[in-house]
Amino acid sequence: MTMDRPTVASLHDALVDRLGAAIVAGELAPGSRLVTAELSEGSSRGAGREAVRVLQSLGLVRVRRKTGIEVLPASQWNVYAPEIIAWRLAGPGRAKQLRELSDLRGAIEPLAARAAATNASTAERQQLVGAVMEMARTERDADGREYLAADVVFHRTLLTASGNTMFAALGSVVESVLVGRTLHDLMPHDANPHAVRWHQDVAFAVAAGRADDAAEAMRLIVREAGEAMASATSPE
Repeated sequence: MTMDRPTVASLHDALVDRLGAAIVAGELAPGSRLVTAELSEGSSRGAGREAVRVLQSLGLVRVRRKTGIEVLPASQWNVYAPEIIAWRLAGPGRAKQLRELSDLRGAIEPLAARAAATNASTAERQQLVGAVMEMARTERDADGREYLAADVVFHRTLLTASGNTMFAALGSVVESVLVGRTLHDLMPHDANPHAVRWHQDVAFAVAAGRADDAAEAMRLIVREAGEAMASATSPE
């Protein structure tokens, strides 16, 4: 029996993940140089070149004709990219990343909830209500896939329903937070009942066009999530 050989795409993905995680974790310091031949070791040159292109698009490296591939400082990173968020959550900078994401959500999501109460379509209002019903159904397995999927639908729908395309573009950022919280065991098995109820409050406030109520319930959601993750990542 013959074994399938790894594809260029899979080699490229593995290389991007390994190098990206190393840069974000500080194992490859800003200003250090990467050699294309070394990058391709154990893979193909094509995979190496494609990996560099992806890292460059994320702001992690810069390619210069004479000096080669240079690792860039964090100030140059595309910090909204889901890949970088995932690497930061998996590395030593997790606590800082969570704080920054919580601050971003606290600034944006209550505004999005307020706007959604005015701008959401009938289908979006129904989708929000359906998502919170699914969250309630699976709240005793809040660290499972079904609860996570419903939570992601809720927050992505809310941002889109705001009618603000800039808010909607942050859907992948918020999804990365929710996925990371589950992936890194920062989500309780039994959901906080207050958090579930606040999600319901947002959905029904949006459905009824009650902007102030939607914004206030969303503020409570984001605050609870931030405090819970901070507590889970704090040293004993």
